[in-house]
Amino acid sequence: MKKSACGIGLLSLIIAGGVAAQGTSPSGDDQALVVTASNTTHNQLMVYNTAGALLEQLPTGGAGGVSGNAGGIAQDHDRLAVVNFGSGNVSIFGKDRGHAALRFEKLVPALTNPVSVAFGNHHLYILTASYIESHRIDRYGVEAAADGEAKLVIGDGSAAQVGTLRGQLVISEKSNAIETVNLDGQGAVSGATMLVAHIPANVNAPFGLATRGNDAYVTIAHANEISLVRHDAVLAVTGSGTQSAPCWVTLDGPFLFSANSPSKSVSRYAVYGEKIIQDAAVVTTFNGNPTDITYRNGLAAVIDANGSVSHVSIFDVDGDGNFTLKGLATINSTATNGVAIVPEDRDSSW
Repeated sequence: MKKSACGIGLLSLIIAGGVAAQGTSPSGDDQALVVTASNTTHNQLMVYNTAGALLEQLPTGGAGGVSGNAGGIAQDHDRLAVVNFGSGNVSIFGKDRGHAALRFEKLVPALTNPVSVAFGNHHLYILTASYIESHRIDRYGVEAAADGEAKLVIGDGSAAQVGTLRGQLVISEKSNAIETVNLDGQGAVSGATMLVAHIPANVNAPFGLATRGNDAYVTIAHANEISLVRHDAVLAVTGSGTQSAPCWVTLDGPFLFSANSPSKSVSRYAVYGEKIIQDAAVVTTFNGNPTDITYRNGLAAVIDANGSVSHVSIFDVDGDGNFTLKGLATINSTATNGVAIVPEDRDSSW
């Protein structure tokens, strides 16, 4: 993977561990789990409670090593998918209803080194350094064999993230490509990838993205912009104002949050129709450079790295989109990658 201002650098060989510190704010979902990956040679899924206490470390069965990406962990219903860049596969974990513990299910091979994963349409979608592929999910789990694949428009190892749209996938490559690929009626990748129309003339490093319905919000990090992609075209572009390089984004309700790596901050945007309006330049700051962000059900989690450590910061998010620190975990490695929130069983989406 190519190194950039939004990346976390080279793989650290330090074995990751956790030290937790607790906040005192009210909770949106105290029973949720927050997960990240050590991303080390012997990759591990690291599971925290919302106070930042490390509950368990589960071997993924693969090797880490990815950087400069988002969506390295995806969650859907009773499954998690975790990329193992170094070993060229994706780990699948399951969760039984009524039980808090996660369990390893299987390894799914990828065509090349995986960087980002997404669920949708009864499929797991794997973005690799040069391909996008689809794997059907049935009652036996995620199928090992891909039922669809397509080569990326650039395919030079700069792939960053994949997201699901209605009947399509949207993909960012940091070598200045925002592209889509169609899905067939069963949800499998079908046909070739193609660039979206009206990509800004000043495009410089598309990075993270968040999707909902037909809309994809894609950061153009080094141009300090966030773009709206709909129906294979860029419809709107908004600058990030005082905050540099919005890298990774997460979306829930009316708010889009961007993690701005060099500015060590998170910004809040209101999104509706074709509008992307910066509502707050800074809602929280970090000592390190944020490398991924997720948000659901009144909780947000952000990964940042500096010096020889990384952190998992967990926040309560109120109805106005304000962040209150709830928990913090410190990990003895800067390689940590990906973040997801696993809701408690009462959430029908789990």
